[in-house]
Amino acid sequence: MKKSQLAVQLYTLRDYLKTAGAVDRAFARIREIGYEAVQISGVAAPLAAVKKAADDNGLVICATHAATPDLLGNRAKVADELAMLGCKHTAFSCVSDFQIIDRGAVLEFAGEMEKAAQELNQHGLTFSYHNHNMEFGKIDGEYILDLIYANAPHMLAEIDTYWVQYGGCDPAEWIEKYAGRQILFHLKDFRPLFFTATTAPVGTGNLKWQEIIPAAEKAGAQWFIVEQDSCAKNPFDSLKDSYDYLTKNFVR
Repeated sequence: MKKSQLAVQLYTLRDYLKTAGAVDRAFARIREIGYEAVQISGVAAPLAAVKKAADDNGLVICATHAATPDLLGNRAKVADELAMLGCKHTAFSCVSDFQIIDRGAVLEFAGEMEKAAQELNQHGLTFSYHNHNMEFGKIDGEYILDLIYANAPHMLAEIDTYWVQYGGCDPAEWIEKYAGRQILFHLKDFRPLFFTATTAPVGTGNLKWQEIIPAAEKAGAQWFIVEQDSCAKNPFDSLKDSYDYLTKNFVR
């Protein structure tokens, strides 16, 4: 990967992004660490302020996680927002349990995702699906995530390494399975705890990055987006730990 392909998923910093001024300060710190791009999610400040802060701090907006109501009912708004941000990629952030409770629900959900993908494609945009752990359950012997992708062929994959592992599967295998269908790729490490687990800076958990990163590069990932849902210390410090590990071990 190139250093310019590393990005921050802003959900990591959601508590620091509530006003325009806060966004500008956060973006300055992101740029100081060395990141050159961000993915918008969990930002309370107006999008126009986010765009200005990105421009002022020399950050590319590589992608967004669009609001679910807009993806389902106002996709023109999603396209307009992406145009304003100078961005070509968005994704669906999180499925609800009721949307994947049985095969019929999964197929209905996938059908809506396919409609969103086709409409956004008409605007020259890409639409990806961000997995969590629930999609690695099975219905009639098939992984739910496979069912979703099979029935939304125009939708890309935004594989999240932590949640694949949490779902009991191998991140590198799933990246390889959907090679050629990935532009956005979420990096977060997996730290086991008593009866559960938590997210961790890349390189400090038990994920096999020497297998994962080459698989993602081979699969065609364009953006390597660092995210940490919860941080044991200041999230900016966690983001720096991930950045330092990735640049030391994988940036060429």
